[in-house]
Amino acid sequence: MAEPMLLRGVDRAAFAVSFTERLRRAGVAVAINRAETFTRAIDACMPTNTSALYWLARTTLIDDHRDLPVFDKVFAAVFADAVLPVDPNARRSDPPGPPPPPAADEAHARVPADSSEEIDGQGLPWTTLPTVRDEADDAPAEGIVVPERLPSHLDHLADVPFEALSEADLALVGRWLEHAFLRWPTRRTRRQRPSSTGQTLALRRTLAAARQSGYEAVRLVWNEPLVKPRRLVMLCDVSQSMQAHTNAYLHLLRAVTLHADAETFAFSTDLTRLTTALRVKSAEAAIEQANHLLDDRFGGTRIAANIDALLRSHHGTCVRGAVVVIASDGWDSDAPEAMAKAMARLHRRSHRVVWLNPRMAAAGYEPMVGSMAAALPYCDETYPGNTLRSLAEAFTSFVAA
Repeated sequence: MAEPMLLRGVDRAAFAVSFTERLRRAGVAVAINRAETFTRAIDACMPTNTSALYWLARTTLIDDHRDLPVFDKVFAAVFADAVLPVDPNARRSDPPGPPPPPAADEAHARVPADSSEEIDGQGLPWTTLPTVRDEADDAPAEGIVVPERLPSHLDHLADVPFEALSEADLALVGRWLEHAFLRWPTRRTRRQRPSSTGQTLALRRTLAAARQSGYEAVRLVWNEPLVKPRRLVMLCDVSQSMQAHTNAYLHLLRAVTLHADAETFAFSTDLTRLTTALRVKSAEAAIEQANHLLDDRFGGTRIAANIDALLRSHHGTCVRGAVVVIASDGWDSDAPEAMAKAMARLHRRSHRVVWLNPRMAAAGYEPMVGSMAAALPYCDETYPGNTLRSLAEAFTSFVAA
């Protein structure tokens, strides 16, 4: 006999949206896409009791463990009839047993009009941590056995567009980016270094060692190529059309400057080098100093002219053999022919050209702008770059290359 479903005959999407809105009114910052995730989780694993529904809601809607007390209170108010008696002084290591199965005609509990209504005399069994079963323990598990996996403080920001982030959230993203460049693509240089696993004989070192054995080459010394991190050059568009993403990209520029030995530039109508300004230890001071240098911020856009200016300047040598990242929406006041010419020259001189375009995140995006269409044939890879997750995917591809 099949187990009765807890939400049989219920509009699950409406239920998820209603419960999510109740959490928001209670002060829990639930991301806009979590209601859809909650609905899909219910469809994939239809809960048969309130305990299963609790864990589905908790794992899909809650990103910060500090929100758990408020979540438990709201869940208790919504499912007041499903609350089990639990001693509030019980130890966290002794969770209660599983709740009894619901009645056959149970759909879902009636939602009170006021979510802040206190429930007297009862507590939630889920306020205690669940027991994590040891794999070596053959004894049958009792109670709710679910490993406690607390979410990080950045997980709920991974898919939020940069224009929707507050200054505090951008600061968190900046601190994450500063620690995200522990690995970086390398390049083989012409220099050699001694190595026991090398395949090239180091003739001079072998002869020097032979002096101690009557000039008999008893011990051979081998060399291997010296490997260095590949240089990164990043150009960020700070024009009016990129205003919503500028602060996030400035944090990205600072991160790559500090940890990837990168050369960073910003452009609108003119090209401005930000490498020195962004090396300041304080993130707030670095961003403020960078903004002070950008006199043409939120103005027009001349992408082709600024790429050509970089290649013609004495900083153009840094592009040779480097990974060049351009963060722009592709709107350019220069002619598409000028863009194609500048990008062709940049592609020949660099190792790879990567374009981050936030507008690519839109459904059905097509490069209808002439300058963007002219630049795409010279780009090795393109990414939306509008969220933290898309940036992580982009820079992960650099490491894998």
